[in-house]
Amino acid sequence: MAQRDRSGGRDIHPGPPHLDRDLSRRPAAPAQPGQARGSGMTTRVLIHDTCIADGQSADLQVGMSLLIEDGRIASIGPNESVDPRGAEVLDGGGATVVPAFVDCHSHLTMPGGSHWIDRGSDPPDRLRDVARHNARRLVQAGILWARDVGSPADQDGRAVSLAVRQELQGQAGQPYIWVAGTWIATDGYLPMTIAVSDGKELVGAALRQLDAGADFVKIMLDGANRSQTCPFSVEDVRRTVEAVHRRGRRITAHATILDGARVGAAAGVDSIEHGMELNDEIARTMASNHVTLVSTLSILESWKGFERTTRLERFTSDEGKARLRARREAAYDAVRAARKAGVRIAAGSDFGGGSVRAGHLAWEVECLVEAGLEPWEALGAATWRGGELLGIEHAGRLREGDPADLVLVHGDPLSDPRALWRVWTVFQGGVRVA
Repeated sequence: MAQRDRSGGRDIHPGPPHLDRDLSRRPAAPAQPGQARGSGMTTRVLIHDTCIADGQSADLQVGMSLLIEDGRIASIGPNESVDPRGAEVLDGGGATVVPAFVDCHSHLTMPGGSHWIDRGSDPPDRLRDVARHNARRLVQAGILWARDVGSPADQDGRAVSLAVRQELQGQAGQPYIWVAGTWIATDGYLPMTIAVSDGKELVGAALRQLDAGADFVKIMLDGANRSQTCPFSVEDVRRTVEAVHRRGRRITAHATILDGARVGAAAGVDSIEHGMELNDEIARTMASNHVTLVSTLSILESWKGFERTTRLERFTSDEGKARLRARREAAYDAVRAARKAGVRIAAGSDFGGGSVRAGHLAWEVECLVEAGLEPWEALGAATWRGGELLGIEHAGRLREGDPADLVLVHGDPLSDPRALWRVWTVFQGGVRVA
């Protein structure tokens, strides 16, 4: 049975200043840029003779050097143009530097797998342990930004993810975590969610999530019992969007059904999660209203694997296989419609809350390429497009003067997206953390 909102605004975490929904904001960093954690010393590192792929161009820059100084990117240029004096030199031969990844659809407190919904009912202490493990896995995979789009609540009604964010922020080698609190859904949707019955309750529940410390809000536009009708009207959702925006925060909408995507797009939510059923008209509305699509195609590939690796009838029966095959085809078509309409696309793995495991964002990049994005566009979806959605101007970017949050992968991800699985070095704030 879904819980009623019991957060009551306790233990308010105001978050960083955010005066306008389009302004950049920065989270607490693991250390001051350039400061080696615990030593107080600055570092100067030269990544020599590497390649650069920033997700904004189809061109792989070869024979490049990148200088890290005081925790920031001091210089990017051809090998001969970057002064190596006084720097620790890291041989980048055969590797490509890419921005640190942004997983825009994360569930830190849940383990994923074929029983992912059941695991949401595990005790809060267990969920916190799972989050610690997942956080380590993210950093090892070069994912330094985790946009947590839903967590079960603790005994006091606050999302477990809020406590996880508080525990991990500022720690060496931990991801930057952006938290939506607990899902808000119609009565009868799923356990774990905060249940509301109408538009007025939707607005109130959204604001209480912000009062409790959420960085943004997540609402569910799917109906209960596999209904194909959105449980809220466009006006219900628009009022909620306006209320959240007045607080200087953002709001996202889960929508796997066509009607949910229609309502979310028309109401002007900041993003639609999954968007597995989009038509050209909805995609055009999304583009017009600056609604980002957060793709999660990899969960469908995961489910396809469950046909062989589980005995769950929803995956193994002929009916289940046919249903999932149709959903997969629709989801890939939805991404194609979004790209055609000029919708911004950010990549999400849906790890924890949708069967995929933490650290597998590269799978989503591969899926986006299969859906028709160029490899550089798919890399952009997993980096700077995610930062754009977060409202954090430097996240997922490689630019001189920005914090040195970057990843070295073995190979060329612009010709072979599978290279993104081959992470061998991760820098966070100029410090090597993996």
